[in-house]
Amino acid sequence: MLKITFLGAGSTVFVRNVLGDCMSSQALCDCEIALFDVNPQRLTESERILNAINKGKGSRAKIICYAGNENLEKALKGSSFVVNAVQVGGYNPATIADFEIPKKYGLRQTIGDTLGIGGIMRALRTIPVMENFARVIEKVCPDAWFLNYTNPMSMLTGFMQRYTGVKTVGLCHSVQVCSLHLLESLGMSDKLEGRRELIAGINHMGWLLDIRGKNNDDLYPEIRRRAKEKNKSDKHWDMVRYDYIDKLGYYCTESSEHNAEYNPFYIKAKYPKLIEDFNIPLDEYPRRCIAQIDGWKAEYEKLAACDTLEHKRSPEYASYIMESIVTGNPYKIGGNVLNTGGSIENLPREACVEVPCLVDGSGIRACHAGKLPVQLAAMNMTHINVHLITIEAAVIKKRDHIYHAAMLEPHTAAELSLDDICAMTDELLEAHKMWLPEYR
Repeated sequence: MLKITFLGAGSTVFVRNVLGDCMSSQALCDCEIALFDVNPQRLTESERILNAINKGKGSRAKIICYAGNENLEKALKGSSFVVNAVQVGGYNPATIADFEIPKKYGLRQTIGDTLGIGGIMRALRTIPVMENFARVIEKVCPDAWFLNYTNPMSMLTGFMQRYTGVKTVGLCHSVQVCSLHLLESLGMSDKLEGRRELIAGINHMGWLLDIRGKNNDDLYPEIRRRAKEKNKSDKHWDMVRYDYIDKLGYYCTESSEHNAEYNPFYIKAKYPKLIEDFNIPLDEYPRRCIAQIDGWKAEYEKLAACDTLEHKRSPEYASYIMESIVTGNPYKIGGNVLNTGGSIENLPREACVEVPCLVDGSGIRACHAGKLPVQLAAMNMTHINVHLITIEAAVIKKRDHIYHAAMLEPHTAAELSLDDICAMTDELLEAHKMWLPEYR
């Protein structure tokens, strides 16, 4: 029987989407599903929801829960696919510390899960957990595909690809909806059908390099015109990325609230009006976490009262990848892979890049995307520098490299002195010490 293991299965909403999708696939619906988490209560909630979906779909999936690290090997043994969605440290206390300590130094963030000092800290406390996953996978299911959804995507996926023997791809939600949301928001929905596009770069900063209508007409000239006009006339949710179109020439995959903190341009103590001008939601992620926690309590009570639940297959890549590998039917994704083969020619070979990938019975293979425009490659490199140094810090346990990563992070460097960066880093390391190894 095909076995799918979900690590971090206490993330019930995400589990419902990914595993509900699997139950919606004829090729996957009779599988064994292993749910693993360190939180038994959340695990029970996920199991209950999935059993209701399983019944509603008329599927015959076998669902088994494994709580606690002592059961990790049992959860993974014999798996063909492993989905990872762990969040080490959770919202309280880890995310709270990631936001509140930098604030003391005058460093403000929006999301803090991908880059920035928040992303660095999240990577450092997650890599040891993922390394443990990898060693068990190498032992009990060495042929399994590891589908990583946990952020910071590039750092965690890059670590797995460079320092373990586990077949790994990183998956995000933003690639498949990038041009859809752009065209809809610009009043160009009539161009959606039959469109063709090329997206390449890094996670959360992949670039919509080319987009054409069904008659091969270049849509970018009209996109650029409308985006510039909308930013002048309207206060809206995507102003940073529209400014990217104006200043850099291209649209970016991940949202404006994310990209506002990925550079030294928008969140600046010397220019406080930029926050209002570009509609930047500071402290967005903590607010989102609180809303999700509160909202889930009410939603779970409603769902738990149902014996059966319907599920509509989501756009998430995971089930389609599994289906393609199992059946051999080809499928195309935007995946996070190591740039070893030079998929993006002007980015480093050791970088984790996000490029078109082909999936079939032989696995997942990156496509050649060529060279990025030089300004886009340069933007990506400001992230890749931080990715590579943070991974190095985690591998050799060298504290100085954590300072180096923070020093080279563009938003942090634009706001703080080197001494303050080191002091802030020390304070964060102390706050997270229960999840971190010792650093020399």
